[in-house]
Amino acid sequence: MATKMQINDALSWLYSYSKYGSKLGLERITGLLNLLNNPHHKLQAIHVTGTNGKGSVCRFLGSILTHAGYKTGIYLSPHLERFSERMLINGNEISDEELIQLVQQIKPVISKLEKKGIIPTFFEIITAMAFTHFYQKKVDFVVIEVGLGGRFDATNVIQPLLSIITNISLEHTQYLGDDVTSVAYEKAGIIKSDAPVVTAAGNEALLVIEAAAKEKKVSIINVTSDSWKRIYYSLESQQFIIKGKLKDYQVQTSILGEYQGQNLAVTIHALEQLQLMGIFISDTDIIEGISTTENPGRMEILSYEPIVLLDGAHNAAGMKMLVTSLRNDFSFNNLIMIVGILKDKNIEEMLKSLIEISNIIIFTQSENPRASEPEHLASIASHYAFSGNIIVEPCLKKAIITAFEKVNKKDIVCISGSLFTVGEARTIILKRTDILSGTLVKK
Repeated sequence: MATKMQINDALSWLYSYSKYGSKLGLERITGLLNLLNNPHHKLQAIHVTGTNGKGSVCRFLGSILTHAGYKTGIYLSPHLERFSERMLINGNEISDEELIQLVQQIKPVISKLEKKGIIPTFFEIITAMAFTHFYQKKVDFVVIEVGLGGRFDATNVIQPLLSIITNISLEHTQYLGDDVTSVAYEKAGIIKSDAPVVTAAGNEALLVIEAAAKEKKVSIINVTSDSWKRIYYSLESQQFIIKGKLKDYQVQTSILGEYQGQNLAVTIHALEQLQLMGIFISDTDIIEGISTTENPGRMEILSYEPIVLLDGAHNAAGMKMLVTSLRNDFSFNNLIMIVGILKDKNIEEMLKSLIEISNIIIFTQSENPRASEPEHLASIASHYAFSGNIIVEPCLKKAIITAFEKVNKKDIVCISGSLFTVGEARTIILKRTDILSGTLVKK
């Protein structure tokens, strides 16, 4: 019990800094890391940004490097169900004891900064903790996911071996700009000298990234739609042919969605760059690492008859990919969507995609303070020609029960709109044996 109280105290202290919101800039994180003896300078890092697919690429890379025998850290954000998911070593989450130790180590450092009138944000503090953790645990490599944008993100103090920009579309426009070239400029800010760039961006975004790479005098590898092809899929797995620069690979993954082909191609092109640097990674490491990678909350099926699908699509591009996957890869009579979206997202564009395919939409909200009110979501949806039913249920648990009271065995219940909504729903559903056993479902 004492340990539980201690971890709760540690997390409460960390979350107390959430009230300072997002403040882009590298001054605070640089000062904080200086006081911690700059652990990030001692890490061999792979830096990953982009609009969608960052988490999948990070997890693929981490799994493959671990299979290759390297002690590999992964830093992810946000977490789905537990804070400890943010810091992984060889796939294992940071322990409560390790987290408590890090908080005890960093608290006096934060106090020093606060006496100078410098207040770091929640993300800056946990980023400094992650760098410290990976250095103390002597990882061989660390895969780091950007939190927001790139240029002024707290993770952008590292000098990576390799920079990855998955793809680019509009997101976080209040921070990154309201056109694709502005977003690309911010994300291209992670490009550093002596670190090759791998990207799946296209069109005007690619031009911005190419210009940044040229300025830093580094090579750029562009992953196009010709770099991958799906050759098989089912509700359990899918197979792809990935065309690398060095050779072709046939790989299988249990992570669903045809768009994972792009993420796999980015991953393999990045691994080939590491191989060219002299880092040994075998074909078997690549194939087995991909086949064992898991990414909860992303096209994750929790049960069948009916299908219960979780997908953390949280922007317009992600929602379009979800709808495409539902259309192309799933067979169902009715689609019941449970949707909760954050206020700062392009809600209109996200709902346009969903309305085209849904039969019932239940609007709800997560506990995140940035969650949009479900009544607001419903009012936006009502402006479009939606022939199905709209239900407003602010309580996520009740929204889930409502969905299962209406679903038949050949229908789909899909929960999406935000990783926060999906994470909370996952916890609720996995504790409900009546949902997973189908006893709530109409026969």
